[in-house]
Amino acid sequence: MKYVYLFNDGNKDMRDILGGKGANLAEMSRIGLPVPQGFTVTTDACNKYYEDEEKISIEIKNEIFESLKQFEKMVHKKLGSKGNPLLVSVRSGSPISMPGMMDTILNLGLNDEVAESLAKKTNKRFVYDSYRRLIAMYADVVKGLDIHEFEKVLESFKKKKNTTSDTDLTETDMYKITLKYKEIYEILAHEPFPQNPYEQLIEAIKAVFKSWNNERAVIYRKMNNIPDTLGTAVNVQEMVYGNIGLNSGTGVAFTRNPSTGEKQLYGEYLINAQGEDVVAGIRTPQPIENLKEEMKDVYDEFVKYCEMLENHYKDMQDMEFTIENGKLYMLQTRSGKRTAQAAIKIAVDLVNEKKISKKEALLRVDPNTLDQLLHKTFDNEELKKANIVAKGLAASPGASSGKIYFQASDVIKASKNNEETILVRTETSPEDIEGMSSANGVLTIRGGMTSHAAVVARGMGKCCVSGCEDLIINEKDKTLTTKDGIVFKEGDVISLDGTTGTVYEGEIKKVEPTTSEEFKTFMSWADSIRTLGVRTNAETVNDAMQAKKFGAEGIGLCRTEHMFFSERRIFSIRKMIMSKNDTQRKIALNELLSYQKNDFEQLFRIMDGDTITIRYLDPPLHEFLPKKDSEIKELSKALDMSLDEVKDRINELKEFNPMMGHRGCRLDVTYPEIARMQTRAVIESAINIIREGIKVRPEIMIPLVNDIKEFEYVKSLVDDEAKNVMEEQNVKVDYKVGTMIETPRAAILAYEIASSAQFFSFGTNDLTQLSFGFSRDDASKYINDYLDKNILEYDPFKRLDENGVGKLLDVAVKLGKKARKNLHLGICGEHAGEPNSIYFCHKIGLDYVSCSPYRIPIARLAAAQAAIKARKN
Repeated sequence: MKYVYLFNDGNKDMRDILGGKGANLAEMSRIGLPVPQGFTVTTDACNKYYEDEEKISIEIKNEIFESLKQFEKMVHKKLGSKGNPLLVSVRSGSPISMPGMMDTILNLGLNDEVAESLAKKTNKRFVYDSYRRLIAMYADVVKGLDIHEFEKVLESFKKKKNTTSDTDLTETDMYKITLKYKEIYEILAHEPFPQNPYEQLIEAIKAVFKSWNNERAVIYRKMNNIPDTLGTAVNVQEMVYGNIGLNSGTGVAFTRNPSTGEKQLYGEYLINAQGEDVVAGIRTPQPIENLKEEMKDVYDEFVKYCEMLENHYKDMQDMEFTIENGKLYMLQTRSGKRTAQAAIKIAVDLVNEKKISKKEALLRVDPNTLDQLLHKTFDNEELKKANIVAKGLAASPGASSGKIYFQASDVIKASKNNEETILVRTETSPEDIEGMSSANGVLTIRGGMTSHAAVVARGMGKCCVSGCEDLIINEKDKTLTTKDGIVFKEGDVISLDGTTGTVYEGEIKKVEPTTSEEFKTFMSWADSIRTLGVRTNAETVNDAMQAKKFGAEGIGLCRTEHMFFSERRIFSIRKMIMSKNDTQRKIALNELLSYQKNDFEQLFRIMDGDTITIRYLDPPLHEFLPKKDSEIKELSKALDMSLDEVKDRINELKEFNPMMGHRGCRLDVTYPEIARMQTRAVIESAINIIREGIKVRPEIMIPLVNDIKEFEYVKSLVDDEAKNVMEEQNVKVDYKVGTMIETPRAAILAYEIASSAQFFSFGTNDLTQLSFGFSRDDASKYINDYLDKNILEYDPFKRLDENGVGKLLDVAVKLGKKARKNLHLGICGEHAGEPNSIYFCHKIGLDYVSCSPYRIPIARLAAAQAAIKARKN
């Protein structure tokens, strides 16, 4: 196996072994862009490093040093040479982009002798600026030492000079800072800073491999469903320097606007700086357009390369570049992270520009990101009245309000208590990833549009305002002070407009979002390609209308019990539960009948001819009963029952394991009048709507069936009552009766059940809990342990477990279809809105998925992608 490749030996199609960065560096070299040369240590080497208990084997070391020799010949420099030294960067590069999550070391190869020699020949300030950076990064990344100890030294020198900028420090300052850094390194590491460049190189490569499993990288992979088994490649590349002087610089740019998708060059740069200064937000950079005024030839050359790269990759590119003494170098390109709004506009524009097909455009957008487009925006009238406290950079669009917190850990804690939060930082770092994920919005004082905060927030769909230098932050005292002297303390509420970069005092009312023409076009492409239907889970007017607006093709799950929980209605159902005989129970059910009829009529009108699948009463009856003493007394008085009678009935209904207790179709077996009442409500409401000239397609779903006899008993109640109603009203209603497959036994006996049931809807929430033996309500106490220890790859309640639960679905589909060719098949669990699960549903031949209203667009796109991928496979 080959473990190391020179850039000249690779190409863009080798990202699995070279990582995205290495593959693209090889490709840029191949098509003739000015790329500093180097080599890539593969992802296979990373995985072997872990197999060998975090050691780099002799075989891989030999290959690294052999490639280094070839690299040195190409650039006519040598690592460790005083006469003509080679200095390199050591960077990570996963097959799937993970910006800022793993580690980097710059300026490697510097030591006391090399620095002294270089300082005599070149710019002494630049040399020692680079050397002190190496010492700090090496201490942080390789040794795991506290980098703040080094930052304190730098800040103290700037304070003495009464400046906030590194560029105001002299060559003498930089030399003294380097000496101080070396002292701190030796104290903290208990050894001098290593002077052997070859030792530096191997230790740096090991550190980058190790960073694959650092906390932030693991969290990022979980958040983005990236497999832990991929590993990272390591890119060793010749250093070029943007911090030599005023004719040097560094920057990051996108070929299109990553927030809006507009076709315009979008980026930033810093003069006399290294790349980390831009990404980390240490200084607030200049817009890329300004480079045209400072270095027109370089700007024109850069624009040419941007066009080349976008045309070559046929996608918006995110590029890093450095200018060394007026010469431009391209350091990286990759498909840029973008908001959902930008992703859709870019995809539609690229189709219109005839660069990609509609199918390729649909595959370019992550379905989960569509959730960003459904976020509310600030009400314009309220916005006019709001008090603006600061203006920053519009780093990631959206509107958010929340209590301010200055540490990621505090945001996480507050969010667990259901608080809306804003993470406020001088600049974010990769360690803040979980806090950013938990926050409603992110505000940074420093950093530009391409800083860590901006890039990560856009990828998450989080509202972000960066580079807000109007505000003064005191992270120690946990305060934020405006130019006008207004002080915000931790816990105070502010609002962020990530579309304009404005910060407001207090909370601002929000309104529902509107969708763009590009979104409508894009979703029409998805609908023309997908074969899976997309329905919604809804039982209220608001949810049904919202789902219809988002493109739902009916209701796949109407949970009738949700219609009973209002204060007025719950009393009726409690009367039914407390009834001492059938007569009392029927009186109480008759009250519920009018509620159900009215609700069903409204849903039939909204769906206007689309199918509505109505699930009969499912939860155990005790869920409807009061728990507080005050409520029990109130019920006792209202029902004219003694307190002891009420308490006895409540205790009688308590169950040791209610999720597997007296619920679902078992309620109808014990209390047939419940099924009859619900059937009468469905059929009478359907008849009323038919008389209005509106088509109805009701499907009656019997939950938690285990056996054909059980199903047929309840179905006979439904059919008998439906017949009675239709004869009374002299109107025929075309209805279907089916079941929810949510127990393993029902899946295995699907052939028998399908002989009587007209449709199956898979309730994968219960099917997952019964298959695993995991309680849905309690699994959160231990599921993370399973994920952390790689016992499970993902949470089976969030993404369908194809190996176990999926096999039950597959078996049930095949057996059901064998018994009834026209058996209609759907899924209505949480998994119905999860893209990977939707692909599986497509693969096994389901007809539709049914998810919550706000996941309808996600399901429509995921279903289209499933159809495209299935055809490819």
